[in-house]
Amino acid sequence: MYSSRPGLITAFHGCDESLVHKVVSGQTELRSSNNKYDWIGHGIYFWDSSPSRAFEFARFLNQNPGRRRKVISRPAIVGAVINLGLCLDLLDYHNLRLLKIAYGVLRDSCSAVGKKMPINKPASGNQDLLLRELDCAVIEMVHHFQQQKNIRPFDSVRGVFWEGEELYPNAGFREKNHIQICIRNPNCIKGFFHPRQKIQWP
Repeated sequence: MYSSRPGLITAFHGCDESLVHKVVSGQTELRSSNNKYDWIGHGIYFWDSSPSRAFEFARFLNQNPGRRRKVISRPAIVGAVINLGLCLDLLDYHNLRLLKIAYGVLRDSCSAVGKKMPINKPASGNQDLLLRELDCAVIEMVHHFQQQKNIRPFDSVRGVFWEGEELYPNAGFREKNHIQICIRNPNCIKGFFHPRQKIQWP
């Protein structure tokens, strides 16, 4: 009952500068990501209220061109105004229980056909579990279950990602912690914009 999120949020997508102009002007749309390692499932990914983290990611891709098919030559970000709609919010206790059930269904399905379970693993040169094939499969199982039972599908997924080095010795915080949003229903995106720079006031 409380999974529907009222109101609007701002979120940011890191990309090449040329794509920003095309998206804002309506010449093209952001494409859904459908990699088997997408950590909160398939859809259009945004950084929740963090333009600086979105830009840092675009800059990382610019410096590591082998990490994606299309090279980012000029790192930039595009802002979006979003209504999350019916959201599979992984900061919600009830939804975490739903994921646990979906894991059991996935495990039993793989066992029945003699298939190995997908696993989460770190990317090359990184200790964080960035390649989240297991988590992606579990979340997609939730969506599959909703579809099979004719239950209203989730429009979006939201989760917190713990990433990077400790901020300081024995810290519970890491350098790149962030909240990401995966938009499954593109109609949740109400518009795109060029993010402004803060001006001095008063």
